[in-house]
Amino acid sequence: MKRLSAILLAVGVVAVLIWMVHEFRERRPSLSASPPETPAPQQSAGRSFTYDFDNDIVGTLPAKFHGARTGQGPEGEWVVMADATAPSKPNVVAQISRDATDYRFPILIADEGSFEDLDFSVKFKAVSGDVDRAAGLVFRLKDANNYYLVRTNALEDNYRLYRVVAGNRRLFAGANFKVTAGQWHVLRVECTGNRIICYFDGVKKIEASDDTFKQGGKIGLWTKADSVTYFDDLKVTAE
Repeated sequence: MKRLSAILLAVGVVAVLIWMVHEFRERRPSLSASPPETPAPQQSAGRSFTYDFDNDIVGTLPAKFHGARTGQGPEGEWVVMADATAPSKPNVVAQISRDATDYRFPILIADEGSFEDLDFSVKFKAVSGDVDRAAGLVFRLKDANNYYLVRTNALEDNYRLYRVVAGNRRLFAGANFKVTAGQWHVLRVECTGNRIICYFDGVKKIEASDDTFKQGGKIGLWTKADSVTYFDDLKVTAE
């Protein structure tokens, strides 16, 4: 009888362990390997690119860019669209998918160049989102799972600087302040060596150092979850 009780207890323990492992697997992000990026030429100091999307075809992905995603859920939906409030009229590029998967980060990656040291900025407007109303810049991007990210969120009223390694975000600097949705703002980052300075509407908000990504990489735009966000006047200069 004691032996039977011991066996039943052991079976029960194993069942609980199996259930716990299953629950853990269900809850953690499912991070698939990202496809390798097509190489882009490293840009020398002084070389710059400006994208206002005004010559791109409305309803399509902008030329010289491609979409990607970090995390779970479907790909983002990036399109050029007309917007009467655009800083440079008539067009903006927008992420318009409203999929609410929380650990989902649509990216729009620029194809023309790689940058090590840079000055990178964009104008953005957080339009809607119940989970997030986010906008961000990615830089020194190796692929959709490995890059630096500075992002702001109008629902959280904060500004955050991350390293994204193997699809996992790791916060290493940030600031808290009011971020107004429905209005145009400016994100800007300067990255020189391991020093990163991030500005919001022309005011320095974050300054930090990090050695995770030492080599040059691509740049891009970023959103999160169900954020519908408009972007305009993307500018990058190699330093």
